[in-house]
Amino acid sequence: MGDWEATLEREAARYADGEARLPDAEDDDQRQRQLTRLGNAAYGAGLCALMLGDRDAAQEWLGRAAARWRESFATAPPGSWGRPIGAVKAHVLAGEQEAAEEAAWWALESGAGEAESPIGRYAACLALLVLGRDPEARVHADAIRIHPDFPAPVGDALATIAAGTDEVGYVEAVEAVLESFETRDEHLEDVPVADTVLVLQALARRRGLAAELSSPLLPGG
Repeated sequence: MGDWEATLEREAARYADGEARLPDAEDDDQRQRQLTRLGNAAYGAGLCALMLGDRDAAQEWLGRAAARWRESFATAPPGSWGRPIGAVKAHVLAGEQEAAEEAAWWALESGAGEAESPIGRYAACLALLVLGRDPEARVHADAIRIHPDFPAPVGDALATIAAGTDEVGYVEAVEAVLESFETRDEHLEDVPVADTVLVLQALARRRGLAAELSSPLLPGG
């Protein structure tokens, strides 16, 4: 899967280069685009740190990613739910529950709960699961799991987490999500880590549903 230390150095260099070329605040469009790229690079670095088992570095980089994505959201086009999703996922992966809950509230206050798009409802579902509001999360999960423009295994995994009782269903769903990562040709920032699986596992673990998984795309795999 590659040299994680070298990939971390690459992502850190991308971040430093992007930060040096960050446009002034007056250029809202270009600035929010660059902030998004910075968030992506920081997230990639954070994933590499997780694969290396460096929790401190992972927390630093993932927190930086969340902050950059959140900063970019104010001037992003309507429906840019990938930024709140990324922020929530970053804090969950960093193991920072308080920060994850704060990001979850931000996503909901930004209107994710009222969004009609599957990506918006995904943002709402993640946020509600982080906050422990499982019955509300299940409404969104049940909607996106049957939507033709959303990956069904992710929706299935979210629904079983929200239900909190279907361990077999969760294992089958998360294994399908992992397989989708293992068989794809492209990953965010060219960092081959099954980050969605890690987030699902963190949410499932809080409900006693986490599966036993092993993969080159997961820490310790």
